[in-house]
Amino acid sequence: MQLQIRAIGKLKKNTPEFAIISDYIKRTRWPVEVKEYEEKKALTGPELKQAEAKLLLKDLPTNAFVVALDEHGKTLSSRELATTLRPSADRPLVFIIGGADGLDESVCQRANLILSFGRMTLPHFLMRAVLAEQIYRIRTLWDGHPYHRD
Repeated sequence: MQLQIRAIGKLKKNTPEFAIISDYIKRTRWPVEVKEYEEKKALTGPELKQAEAKLLLKDLPTNAFVVALDEHGKTLSSRELATTLRPSADRPLVFIIGGADGLDESVCQRANLILSFGRMTLPHFLMRAVLAEQIYRIRTLWDGHPYHRD
């Protein structure tokens, strides 16, 4: 499984969120590449979202299964997410987390799945930690490991 997390914003290495993300990625035993992007130009609103979208979609593997995290996406249980992603296990899997203003429509159009982790607003760095845990949970579900309980 080739897996990427693409996100807007740079996470400092000495933060609790970084420690949590690193721990779950290590436990997953899949190679997970975290790619972080920042738009350097002083843009706002739709222009910023478009610029961030270009960064997030740049060099995306053409056959990638793309999961865009967006508050307006589908809400799935962990087991439903694992089942949904299983047929794509032989393709690169890319999760995309936008910036503070959300994702540009171009990212959602490219996505194979638009996923919501609920209606609550979460800090983007904390969202990465939640995503890393869910990736680990998917691995355990696919392996039949008892970590996940319904």
